[in-house]
Amino acid sequence: MKQSKKLACQRLLINIISLIRDAIGVDAELKPFVEQAFAKFKKWIFRHNAQRKTAFTKEQTSWLRLIKDHIAASCSIERDDFDYSPFSDRDGLQKAWGLFNTETKNELDSLMAEMNQELLA
Repeated sequence: MKQSKKLACQRLLINIISLIRDAIGVDAELKPFVEQAFAKFKKWIFRHNAQRKTAFTKEQTSWLRLIKDHIAASCSIERDDFDYSPFSDRDGLQKAWGLFNTETKNELDSLMAEMNQELLA
């Protein structure tokens, strides 16, 4: 399936999820998924920065916002998504790995998993 057709299907599913969440009472009011994801991201990044020894850098935060935008549009993010714009325009997965690599571990995979879970909850 072409990337644009895949994204169109994902956006439709996102809208259906928002309707179901409203219908079964999970959400107090019907809001677009994108709006919910943005609000959840804001809470997540503040909480995450408070728990870290140092806050995310401006460049890391910029990449986290790109990841948030992708999740809001596609319902998830995976390593393969870094092959496409806007990630590929900024040197893709290799650049992201470099930004989130610490002396003891690379945080990118755990951050993606955490964001997928937090923004979709």
